[in-house]
Amino acid sequence: MADFDYDIAILGGGAAGLTVASGASQLGAKTLLIEKEKELGGDCLHFGCVPSKTLIRTAHVYHLMKHADRFGLPAVDPGPVDFRKVAQRIQDVIGIIQKHDSVERFCQLGVKVAFGLPRFTDEHTVDLDGKAITAKTWLIATGSSPAAPPLKGLDQVPYLTNKEIFSLETLPESLIILGAGPIAIEMAQAFCRLGSKVTVLQRSGQILSKEDKDMADEVMKVLEEEGVTFHLGCTMKEARDLGNNRQVAITNASGEDIDVTASEILVALGRSVNTKGLGLENIGVDSSRKGIAVDNRLRTSQKHIYAAGDVIGGYQFTHAAGYEGGIVVSNAVFHLPRKTDYKWMPWCTYTGPELASIGMNEKMAQTAGVDYRVWTENVMDNDRCLAEGEETGKIKLLIGEKGKPIGVQILGPHAGDLLAEWVAVLNGGLKLSGLAGSIHPYPTIAEINKKVVGAVFSEKIFSDKVKKGLKFLFSFKGRACDPDSCS
Repeated sequence: MADFDYDIAILGGGAAGLTVASGASQLGAKTLLIEKEKELGGDCLHFGCVPSKTLIRTAHVYHLMKHADRFGLPAVDPGPVDFRKVAQRIQDVIGIIQKHDSVERFCQLGVKVAFGLPRFTDEHTVDLDGKAITAKTWLIATGSSPAAPPLKGLDQVPYLTNKEIFSLETLPESLIILGAGPIAIEMAQAFCRLGSKVTVLQRSGQILSKEDKDMADEVMKVLEEEGVTFHLGCTMKEARDLGNNRQVAITNASGEDIDVTASEILVALGRSVNTKGLGLENIGVDSSRKGIAVDNRLRTSQKHIYAAGDVIGGYQFTHAAGYEGGIVVSNAVFHLPRKTDYKWMPWCTYTGPELASIGMNEKMAQTAGVDYRVWTENVMDNDRCLAEGEETGKIKLLIGEKGKPIGVQILGPHAGDLLAEWVAVLNGGLKLSGLAGSIHPYPTIAEINKKVVGAVFSEKIFSDKVKKGLKFLFSFKGRACDPDSCS
């Protein structure tokens, strides 16, 4: 039997890599973690989830300050934003979380951490800055990076991505955002609320194109009311550097050629997987520009080499990467065959209001040819939402042909948190009657979950058939008040 330096070695110190490193080492496997950046934590901690949600919260507070009169308070002029202080707060939050993802902590768990640029030289060996390192099992979890679109002139124009946007010295006076996915829309609202003039350019006719149009359109309406300009269905033709400003020439949905000018451009048009330079061609691991090919146990074409997280090109969420890390630990460390199951993968776009989903939405159900019915409840009918000044949004519950839920979408305040109840219900196989019969504290926004399920049962409980049966059994006399006679 070959003698390897490590039982398992991991390329990438993001969510998937850290999950596997922690689990494998605590289970007794000699573990190596290699990260190309100077710190652990991955894109999520340094350039993604953590800084973006920190910025979004700051923008939300500033937005509330500017609209204090809506809550019966004196009008407030908070003054202009000093983005250096905003950026410093972002770094402070990252620094606190970084302690959890530190080399010292992982060393205490038994993990050897190394930094550098690894490259496979054979199926069990990588070269790390001139040193050969071997492992019996490998995990590739190198993540993804912002992708630049093939837009004429863009390579000659200074532009921002998620790697630069959170550490700017000053707030952009104006901002062009290329794309209208979750990152783009979150940043559009945040920077608009902070004072930037924001214009979003989108090739398709809808923002958040994976979501149902009715939900996405409500989000866009809110952003438009706050001052964001949208050009949907446009063709982006050329980017230009004007010195102090940037410009993008487009053909809009009406066929009109116009130039959009701003002080900065933010590119948010997708991600590219980080496989360049890994030497995958040396070891027979199948991959493409979309990601490394894996089976449902996350094994690559080399069965002792696993891949997880953004680099496999699937769900590019931190929680998805963490889940996949758990799958790898089961297979690679316990040697218990465990397969991925993404049926109830939740996701959330953290705009104000948030848009959260789990399971199928209408667009997905229609594409799959699944029959369904939709049940909705509006946010404005929830007492707590009214008390908090939140009137935009709704919950959509999709019921399949067998009477079981196939998906839930929530647009409203704290939608991501509200979705957690559905994560438990759907993954735990709880019957809807259990949720309908549960007691929720009043007044809470979470009552909307119980109310939409109650509506499903109300149709059956309060049907003419039931009323006729009760009248027959108990001689009920029917209505005590005629609506036409009410004053």
